[in-house]
Formats: sequence, structure tokens, C-alpha cells
Amino acid sequence: MTTQLDKVLYTAEAHTTGGRDGGAGKSSDGALDVKLNPPGSGKAGTNPEQLFAVGYAACFIGAMKAVASKVGVKVPEDVSIDSNVSLGPTNGGAAYGIAVKLTIHLPGLDGDAKKKLVDTAHQVCPYSNATRGNIPVELVIA
Repeated sequence: MTTQLDKVLYTAEAHTTGGRDGGAGKSSDGALDVKLNPPGSGKAGTNPEQLFAVGYAACFIGAMKAVASKVGVKVPEDVSIDSNVSLGPTNGGAAYGIAVKLTIHLPGLDGDAKKKLVDTAHQVCPYSNATRGNIPVELVIA
């Protein structure tokens, strides 16, 4: 099932060459310019899993800020997320997949406020909506 956007707010544009083993990626505005290499290779550069981990965490923090007033919670200034994106074989080794774990730190909020904020953000976050039903996503409230 494809979800249509009601309105396009932003389109990221990037050009990638060579893939995850010795490749490179650059955004059209030059703000992102990275070398790519496989996890654990010891070679300079990042990998798609690290980029996804940072992107999902940043997006999720944005979603929490977007819904905070609706749920009556103020997002702490020092909010942070430790994100893990795991890569591994699936279907008996026939394919590869990823799994995500976000450990969300909301200092100064009580447990109920944290849960309400995280649960609501998870419903509106574009990354959460893209991954829902496709890959395992574990949300841990620290």
C-alpha cells in the first residue's frame, strides 16, 4: 500500500556512487558529503546504517517537539536519543534486513509524560511511519 503525500514540504536530493564499499554520497546543496564503506571495514567513511540511525533519531526528536504542545508536555532542552540500527541476514540468508532500537532520554519528565510524548511522536514521525510493519522498531524510554 502506497501512502500519497497531501503536500510536499521538502525533497532531499542526493547523488551516490559506488555503493557501500568505497562509494560516496553528496547532497545537492553540498551540506552532506560522505565517503561510504562497510561496517567494520576499518576504512574511512560511514555506512547506510549509521546514516539511518542519525536520521531516525533526529526525525524522532523533531516529532516529539511537534506533538509536545498537543500532549501538554515540554520537551527538555537536553533531549537525546541513542539509536542502534542493526544489519543482518533474513529469510535464511536469502536477503538482508535492518532492525532499529531508539533509547530516548527525556530528563526531568515523569514516566507518564515520557510515555505519552514518545507514543504520540511515534504515530507522527515520518521514519516511524515508513518503518511501521516493515522492520522491527524498539522504543526504550530511559
